[in-house]
Amino acid sequence: MTTTSEPVRRGRVGRARRLASSSRVAAEGSVWEGRGVVGASHSTTGAPLVVACGALAAELRATLGDLVEVEYLPANLHSRPDRIVPSIEPRLAAAVAAGRPVFVAYADCGTGGRLDALLSEYPGVERLPGAHCYETFAGAAGFAELSEQELGTLYLTDFLAKHFDALVWAGFGLDRHPELLPMYFGGYQRVVLLSQRPTDAVIAAAQAAADRLGLEFHHHATGLDRLAAAIPVTLRRANDSTASGTTDDDPTAYDQTAVAEARSR
Repeated sequence: MTTTSEPVRRGRVGRARRLASSSRVAAEGSVWEGRGVVGASHSTTGAPLVVACGALAAELRATLGDLVEVEYLPANLHSRPDRIVPSIEPRLAAAVAAGRPVFVAYADCGTGGRLDALLSEYPGVERLPGAHCYETFAGAAGFAELSEQELGTLYLTDFLAKHFDALVWAGFGLDRHPELLPMYFGGYQRVVLLSQRPTDAVIAAAQAAADRLGLEFHHHATGLDRLAAAIPVTLRRANDSTASGTTDDDPTAYDQTAVAEARSR
């Protein structure tokens, strides 16, 4: 993650880093908010529940097994991480009270330990490892190595690369005020794409984002193995194959909503 010795720049870079993570502004989150049963018709009777970030929808569809109910929360909660735990808590409490197995598909995600404090009240309920989805996908050691190589790194996931224009460029108002680019991203040196299921389109989108920001581009294929390993085995796909998964969402379906919501903030 990006750090710098200049206090003012650190604040600006910190804001950029928080908003430009794999689920920052609205985009896909508004679409994925709601319930769904993976691979089956809707049924909540005793089904395990996964409370998940909407930005992980494509990856979870490729990872979770049948008859697992997933409730996706809006991806734009990451722009207000203080709202993540209050959004999870009632869903978690209701499911546990009903005797249902529950898994929380969030890392700490800016909650400052408040998510772990909540889960400590529910023995047996786990979350994704790491401080954020970058660490979940890359692994603690892998992410630490990338950070050691260059602290001034802007990380992209498949989700963020596909939605860069809506989530970052319009989200920061750079479509209207490109002169703000040095203020937001002056502390960065490179863009690193941590790709879950790399395609030519995703890599090209990430490269284009780096070019637009005037930064070096690096690509690291993380795959979905670490995400799958973090999910209880009873919730995973039986064939344990996450490489093929399901078809990725179409990013063009969300850009206009994302731009509109970003501009209204």
